[in-house]
Amino acid sequence: MTFEIKTGDWTTLKADAAGIRYTVFVQEQRVPISIEMDDLDVECQHAVLYVDKKPIATGRLLPNAHIGRMAVLPSYRGSGAGAQVLRALIEIARDRGETAVFLSAQTHALGFYTRYGFSAYGEVYKDADIDHQMMQLHL
Repeated sequence: MTFEIKTGDWTTLKADAAGIRYTVFVQEQRVPISIEMDDLDVECQHAVLYVDKKPIATGRLLPNAHIGRMAVLPSYRGSGAGAQVLRALIEIARDRGETAVFLSAQTHALGFYTRYGFSAYGEVYKDADIDHQMMQLHL
């Protein structure tokens, strides 16, 4: 398997990122498409990970240093794909001069983000009827 990460704007990565997000969030997690696809995508930097040229994982970095829409296709979970996307987004934030990044983690993924230095804070809350908690990483 050959992995390749691409970063860029929504115009460049929309087709591949949206396909992954649709599969994971809309089909698998039953998030309404009206919530999943939003107007913020055009303001974000995106990362898409490919294996043998097939898009398998994605995430985005908002202008306010918030990482979001992290998604890995089911058959690639546990392969390190999510970590590669997360590291790419953190690197973009560092290059921009951010001193910290934030994310809203689904509670089942708290352990994943903790392994990469994120700390949870605040109360658990519902987003799209899924439990989430805020996390941050100081850069």
